[in-house]
Amino acid sequence: MSTHTASTTLRDLSGLDSRPPRLGDSVLIMIDFQNTYRTGVMALDGAEEALAAGAGLLERARAAGAPVVHIVNDGGEGTPYDIRARIGAISDEVAPAEGEPVVVKRFPNAFHATELEKTLTGLGFGAGSGGALVLAGFMTHMCVASTAEGAFTLGYRPTVVAEATATRALAAPDGAVVPAAALQAAALTTVTDLFGLVVPGVDALR
Repeated sequence: MSTHTASTTLRDLSGLDSRPPRLGDSVLIMIDFQNTYRTGVMALDGAEEALAAGAGLLERARAAGAPVVHIVNDGGEGTPYDIRARIGAISDEVAPAEGEPVVVKRFPNAFHATELEKTLTGLGFGAGSGGALVLAGFMTHMCVASTAEGAFTLGYRPTVVAEATATRALAAPDGAVVPAAALQAAALTTVTDLFGLVVPGVDALR
């Protein structure tokens, strides 16, 4: 029987708010919901389920009047992230509606060297405003976690919707394989230690 107990999080030590935001008072950030992750070399465990959850979250956000910003990773021609090709396009199920901005990035953190911060400022959610951002997308351990950290650093309050994220199995430094489920749990736990909140699904948002 394990005797391990969880440590106090840095969020708790810092006295940060632990209440999930209201979806209608937030900006929904849809991160890299690209066909890249549904097939081929970058296919993710649970991608289809996460995409379905993302589509439901998007529908709820639009109904609540929340602004929506879509993020796409552009890896260039001939890569699985070629946004000019079908493989790198945003999946049809979560395609941007007219007027919803699309921000192109080339690094995991969607704030780095992009128009995201400027876009949010235009929506009334400038850096340092303490505005709530709801994050969903791919991959959990990479662009989702990195963007949550970037948001936190800029003074936003990010919340990740777990069911609308997914990742893949990877090799550990010692050569062992880290299953996707373990990496998913570790990535979300990293976020909850300081950078933001994690809720299981959209129903957990106030």
